[in-house]
Amino acid sequence: MWRPGDLPAIMTAMTTTERPEPPRTADERTSLEGWLDFHRATLALKCQGLDDAQLREASAPPSGLTLLGLVRHMAEVERSWFRRVLAQEDAPPIWYSDEDPDGDFRVTGEDTAKDCFAVWREEIARAKEAAAGRHLGDVVTRPGRGDYSLRWIYLHMIEEYARHNGHADLIRERIDGATGD
Repeated sequence: MWRPGDLPAIMTAMTTTERPEPPRTADERTSLEGWLDFHRATLALKCQGLDDAQLREASAPPSGLTLLGLVRHMAEVERSWFRRVLAQEDAPPIWYSDEDPDGDFRVTGEDTAKDCFAVWREEIARAKEAAAGRHLGDVVTRPGRGDYSLRWIYLHMIEEYARHNGHADLIRERIDGATGD
């Protein structure tokens, strides 16, 4: 049976055919973490079974959005909110820059699915470490942007994944016709 926190194993295997359901009668923190893991697993499942070339297929011209680009973007989002904001780490961006603010979405010929998924899994693991032992009401300051609670970060991450999982649905359907929720 899947439990919140099992996600890295799920994404490593990439063989599960069921998406883990978040708990229905849990406390607030367990519910938030369950929903976040649910959406993380959803993105992994949208990519499941595709080869490197398919993961690089763009949604529809003129958009260059790809499933692998979404994985890269979510690795950056995990890193930003949990490491840079919550843990106050000096963790520079991986794929984007001031000169190329959408660089995380742009997959290059040098990028491999294996490497991109490994970075994403690592950022999820580091996110879980950064949140462990903190309370939902703990507040951190993002310079120039204001204060954020861990609760707000969890809710924002759920929203971010949910939005991009909608994109992933459409991209996957275009690649091979697979649909789902």
